[in-house]
Amino acid sequence: MSFRPEEVSAVLAQELERYEAKLETKSVGTVLSVGDGIARLWGLEDAMAGELLRFPGDIVGMVLNLEEDNVGAVLFGSDKNIKEGDRVERTQRIASVPVGKTMIGRVVNAIGQPVDGKGPIGADHYRNIEFTAPSVVERQPVKEPLQTGIKAIDSMIPIGRGQRELIIGDRQTGKTAIALDAIINQKGQNVVCVYVAIG
Repeated sequence: MSFRPEEVSAVLAQELERYEAKLETKSVGTVLSVGDGIARLWGLEDAMAGELLRFPGDIVGMVLNLEEDNVGAVLFGSDKNIKEGDRVERTQRIASVPVGKTMIGRVVNAIGQPVDGKGPIGADHYRNIEFTAPSVVERQPVKEPLQTGIKAIDSMIPIGRGQRELIIGDRQTGKTAIALDAIINQKGQNVVCVYVAIG
């Protein structure tokens, strides 16, 4: 089988015309030290305050300290498998969480990742974790009542939809039970209830 030089050069010319050079640059750093959920990083001079970082093992971190020669980041996960010398990548995204109707009925972690096994959320909008809360004037006025379902509370304490109400008490006195009963009592009343577990 013989090759004709003109055929080979024609094929090479076609391939060269279709060739597209794709260069991708990533800003990466190195872990200097890690402990107690805090990592010190080197090589991320262009990192932004509040930016999300990707650590090995799909651990996410957030930039908090921007110092002259290193960056301090808090880890949103276990630091067991992160060690000195590990590579860290910038996401170029300020810490934000998905928002909107797609979040209703879902269980998410502190940075908005689903933990309920129902797949990705697919939100169209994100909101920064750190933002200025709307002023009292900008908020919708409290004008509709909200019933907790507990007669003693509903008869003594007027509560409105959107009102902030503080439940204070010692440990194991039923504070969470009151809040959960109030959430259960809203079924079928077009009220969106959000339960946030802190601690």
